[in-house]
Amino acid sequence: MQSITIKGSQRESVGKVATKALRNAGKVPCVLYGGDKPLHFSADEVSFKPLVYTPNVYTATIELEGKTYNAILQDIQFHPVSDSILHVDFYQLFDDKMVTMNIPVRLIGTSPGVLNGGSLRFAMRKLSVRALPADLPDFINADISKLKIGMKLFVTALADEKFTILHPDNTVVVQVRTARSAILTDEEEEEEEEGEEGAEEGDSTEESAAE
Repeated sequence: MQSITIKGSQRESVGKVATKALRNAGKVPCVLYGGDKPLHFSADEVSFKPLVYTPNVYTATIELEGKTYNAILQDIQFHPVSDSILHVDFYQLFDDKMVTMNIPVRLIGTSPGVLNGGSLRFAMRKLSVRALPADLPDFINADISKLKIGMKLFVTALADEKFTILHPDNTVVVQVRTARSAILTDEEEEEEEEGEEGAEEGDSTEESAAE
């Protein structure tokens, strides 16, 4: 997974007055959890833009007083009016410890159902996964090239040995719904006709049994 570097300075004081002074200076108060003890630091607000204002997911390389810490963004608070960043919590990563993270799903291929007028419903744009830091993917690819009208793609189709998807097996990631303008292919029409014939045969059998 790609990483964003954030250069910070350790905070000597964590009181309200010191925090307000930091924000007035364009800096964001932060806390790094997960180690022996929480580390309080601050960093320029502009340094968070590549990490926060993006649909992609990154880890963070935090540089403090000559030391480097690998971390993930755990929580962020915004000002209710200005949307400026008020506070950020990070969680430290260790090479041998599993971590849980929300990873974006990327659709690949072209759905034949959509080409025939079906409606694509992208239900799960991010999936929660658990893995070692080195195995965290930038994206989870979802191949929709075989999705016809009425078909669904479940999380089980996106399984990978490097990470565990933390969603029930019946979770639908993407599906193609029928639309008014949808055109059935010959193969889909045959499947529907076979289904109708099977239903008719079933009805005839029930009628004979009733007689």
